[in-house]
Amino acid sequence: MKLQHSLLAGTALVLAGCAAPVPPEPPALPALAPAFRLAPDREPAALDAATWRGFDDPALVALVERARSANHDVRIAAERLRQARAGATAQASRLLPTVALTGSASDQRTGLPTEVKRGSPDTRALRGALDLGWELDFSGAARAAADAAALDALAAGAGVEGAQLLATTEVARQYLTWQGARLRLAQLEALLKAQQDTARLTRSRLDAGQASRFDLARAEGEVAQLAAQLPPLRTLVEVSAHQIAVLLGEAPAALRLDAAARLPSVPALAPGQPAELLQRRPDLRAAEATLRAEAARLRESEADLWPKFFLSAVLDRQDLRLNGLDLAPVRFSNLALAFSAPLFNGGRLRAAVDRQSGRERTATLQYERAVLGALQDVENSLAQLRDERERGAALTAALQSRRDGLRHAQSLHREGQIDLLTLLDAQRGLIAAELALTDHQTQLALNTVQLVRALGGGWITSKA
Repeated sequence: MKLQHSLLAGTALVLAGCAAPVPPEPPALPALAPAFRLAPDREPAALDAATWRGFDDPALVALVERARSANHDVRIAAERLRQARAGATAQASRLLPTVALTGSASDQRTGLPTEVKRGSPDTRALRGALDLGWELDFSGAARAAADAAALDALAAGAGVEGAQLLATTEVARQYLTWQGARLRLAQLEALLKAQQDTARLTRSRLDAGQASRFDLARAEGEVAQLAAQLPPLRTLVEVSAHQIAVLLGEAPAALRLDAAARLPSVPALAPGQPAELLQRRPDLRAAEATLRAEAARLRESEADLWPKFFLSAVLDRQDLRLNGLDLAPVRFSNLALAFSAPLFNGGRLRAAVDRQSGRERTATLQYERAVLGALQDVENSLAQLRDERERGAALTAALQSRRDGLRHAQSLHREGQIDLLTLLDAQRGLIAAELALTDHQTQLALNTVQLVRALGGGWITSKA
């Protein structure tokens, strides 16, 4: 009997170990462009850190690091990952037997005569048993369910990284917006002061009969127009600071930003970036894991069409006492192997296969769409950076021309060839050019952050 039990259990172990199908591979990720042809030689975390340090702003780097762990969306995603891992553990437990220890104690006594107790004796019984139950996974259904749950956990892990990417890039975007708004506000206030000086000079010229009321109305109108641009910029400074605080998990009024009065530099994108950088995107890895999970669930639903086998065993020991007579402890065991095969279910199981097959095809299309969307994000970001750099070159040239013009105007004013009003016009033109260049620098930094997000966190900034 012991030999039969051992052979039966050993056969079950071998057959269960053979039922472990390999998850299918997802569709291949297309390459970005011929420039993305080299294999990356750095860890993703190192790439992320190097990219943010490339902005040369310690305050920005510190805010990004805080957002990686303090953001509420990141923390919510971490809790979802915890739940997914617990689900994966629960599904993996189906591959193992369940073992339970049971025990009981009973004491039955009556006041019946001894002759009667011969048919209904006083009984005291002490029992202890070891119960084992196991669904033998010959069809691979339990293995497929465990694979699907593990892949769900992988997708949840990618969700945490995706939340971190969104939080860090959004903090960076709000910080750059805050910095740019502060600088534009200071430049606009300087421009407003210059325009107010022009309006006062125009009024003096009007009083002297050297200017018309039209000139004064135009100068005062420009003052009012510039003054109207200040409140929205002040609002932008406050709102962006409040948004940074919320992204860091703090009350809007609790955060105090202290940064240099300049925009961060923009790290350069070195040529020859690896195509694998795009595969670091958390949304792509989550879509891939979801696709493979749906494929595993399809295998599970197909396996439900086959018979299921169950193994159960009970090892028991009983200490019995009848009418005060102690009997020797009794040992007994029970080993059973059962199966259940579907014969008729009205097409329910086949419909479940068809439904899951549709879900797998949907996940495949969603994965392909995510890949194309990632490619579009990168190409759009690169195009925006290229065009913004061209705009910056033109604005830099215009600023230099304004500076040259102001120097000539100052020289002519000293020589008495132009009046103060013309000189103030040249000064206003220079401040306006500086304001436009600040706007360009802000937009260039924001476009760079968008490229960081499109590439999944960063790129190689140098070959060193």
